[in-house]
Amino acid sequence: MARKPLPLLALLYAMLVLALLGGCQPRAVIHRTEGKVFGTRVEVSIYGEPEQRAAALAAQVLREFDRLHHKFHAWQPSDLTALNERIARGEEYAADQEMVDILQAAAGLAESSDNLFNPAIGRLIRLWGFQSSDITAQRPAPAEIRKWVDANPRMSDLRFDGTRIRSVNKAVMLDLGGYAKGYALDRAAQILRGAGVKAALINVGGNMLALGRPGERPWRVGIKDPRGDGAMAAVELHDNEAIGTSGDYQRYYMQDGKRRPHIIDPRSGESVDVMASVTIITSGGSDPGTRSDGKSKPLFLAGPGQWRAMAERLGLHEVMVVDTEGRVDMTEEMRRRLVTP
Repeated sequence: MARKPLPLLALLYAMLVLALLGGCQPRAVIHRTEGKVFGTRVEVSIYGEPEQRAAALAAQVLREFDRLHHKFHAWQPSDLTALNERIARGEEYAADQEMVDILQAAAGLAESSDNLFNPAIGRLIRLWGFQSSDITAQRPAPAEIRKWVDANPRMSDLRFDGTRIRSVNKAVMLDLGGYAKGYALDRAAQILRGAGVKAALINVGGNMLALGRPGERPWRVGIKDPRGDGAMAAVELHDNEAIGTSGDYQRYYMQDGKRRPHIIDPRSGESVDVMASVTIITSGGSDPGTRSDGKSKPLFLAGPGQWRAMAERLGLHEVMVVDTEGRVDMTEEMRRRLVTP
């Protein structure tokens, strides 16, 4: 398909939210609140509520995002870093049920993806310089990379006894950067649904989850062109659907003419550069946001030749990928979802 950006969809992260109403409908009222959490831009759009109530609910969501940010931060002091410190010492950690649930769910995805999704490789992520708010180019020593690859840290190394957690492998260092934003989407949806909100769109760094619809038609969002300023396509999101993208264009650096994105292949310990972006749509259940965030990573790492097999393995039907040469491929189900502005 053509990759010409759609200028009407160009926004920060090229994600434009359009509320489309029928001609005889009252004028839509969408209240948007923006913030910055998880090191990225977040936006809460609430439809059909009085302005003051919408603002209060959005503020509640942003407070929840801030709580999760501080609880699961990978390198600043947090519950997660405290757990990692205990793991490194071979000790148990007294967690809470929320952390246990997240880690067990992440372990399940790791197993189903043949460990291409592997939040236990925090030491490799740190080695490449991506556990930092100020990313700078660096090249880890091959011997150091090999050391942590050979240590083979996996989510299956974790052991749970109620809410107590330990690891049988001291090399495990947990980094939920590819998972926590999706979980935050689901938590936001729970808060807004619990408050009786009929329609909302939550955006965490370009990963989005929809509640209801703003009028007669669904929420419409853009899929970013990973090498341009605009969007290369648009889709409509229905109630309890989420869209997530893993790409090489946000957290990366250039080194010797080579793009080094933050997504590390646990098999080689290397920063991978075979895909520019992978976008998936997930739906249903209580965790579409979490799945939209976590399940895009294994497809990214599987690469152009194997992403379809991995998508089938993970039960994903609506997928679009762009390789580093700009070639676009997608499932037929995703092709049917594409709309024009």
